Amino acid sequence: MQRYIISLGIMLGIWFAGCSPTVSTTSGIGNTHALGQATPSPTSQFRGQMLPISAQATIAGKKINLEVTRTPEQQALGLMYRTSLPDDRGMLFEFNPPHPVSFWMKNVKIPLDMIFLRQGVVLAIAANVPPCNANPCPSYGPNTAIDQVIELRGGRASQLGLRVGDRIAVQFLPNSSPP
Repeated sequence: MQRYIISLGIMLGIWFAGCSPTVSTTSGIGNTHALGQATPSPTSQFRGQMLPISAQATIAGKKINLEVTRTPEQQALGLMYRTSLPDDRGMLFEFNPPHPVSFWMKNVKIPLDMIFLRQGVVLAIAANVPPCNANPCPSYGPNTAIDQVIELRGGRASQLGLRVGDRIAVQFLPNSSPP
């Protein structure tokens, strides 16, 4: 009986450890990406974080409202656990100083487009990246310095006709400042 209780305790410990969202990358940040662990609240685990709209990007003449990550914890959680993302909404990640970044899709429930920028120029697009349901999760990102990443609903970048080399203007809204 004692052996059964010990075995049960070990199994439960492993199960609980497997449920915590550990995220890591070479960027040291992210969503998809972060050094260390993201510790979402029970509410965010089921719905994901909803950050205030703090910036707008103009892509092919369309305004995209951006939730801006401002803390390492917000960057680590990113769009995890979200079940939808409207066409006019995305998430902005800023990196200062610019450096190579790598995003993954662990605990992300919907396909995403990842747009990698440097000084407003699109350097790479990871299009319609699927959620990751098994370890290890692949990571996405160019091997060059990036200062911003915008995540959109999967397929949206193509719908907007976005291509490598295009410029995207990101404007921070009044009463909001860059991270």
